Amino acid sequence: MDLRKLQRIVVDALDDIKAQDIRVFNTTGLTELFDRVIIATGTSNRQTRSLAAHVRDKVKEAGGTIVSMEGGDTGEWVLVDLGDAVVHIMQPAIRAYYNLEELWGAKPVRMQIARPPAASRASAAGEPPAAKKAPARKRKPRAAAG
Repeated sequence: MDLRKLQRIVVDALDDIKAQDIRVFNTTGLTELFDRVIIATGTSNRQTRSLAAHVRDKVKEAGGTIVSMEGGDTGEWVLVDLGDAVVHIMQPAIRAYYNLEELWGAKPVRMQIARPPAASRASAAGEPPAAKKAPARKRKPRAAAG
């Protein structure tokens, strides 16, 4: 699978489940083991495990390979090895303590988080889009009585 497509799938999967502070780093030249490190924060054990499972499922659906997944038993730090990319999903205290950005963060990859517009999110959630307000009418000033 193309590396850009893989990182897009991973970032979108993380965003789907509301991961926080998603960062992608280019590790080409730093190691021969993988070309991207993707780091994200989950707010609880349950969310980190859900994020990792969602990443795994989305990559599999797209025809990608899951080499291994570790850390799901505790959920404090779950690692998903995708071969060309390694995904670290951590709780805030663990992420701050290990500070992987310092180790791998020399070459950040700029990516846009693909969030649909508010109207699309509402319709995806089964809600009708918010009604648009009609522009306010300008009132003519009244003539002073006199």
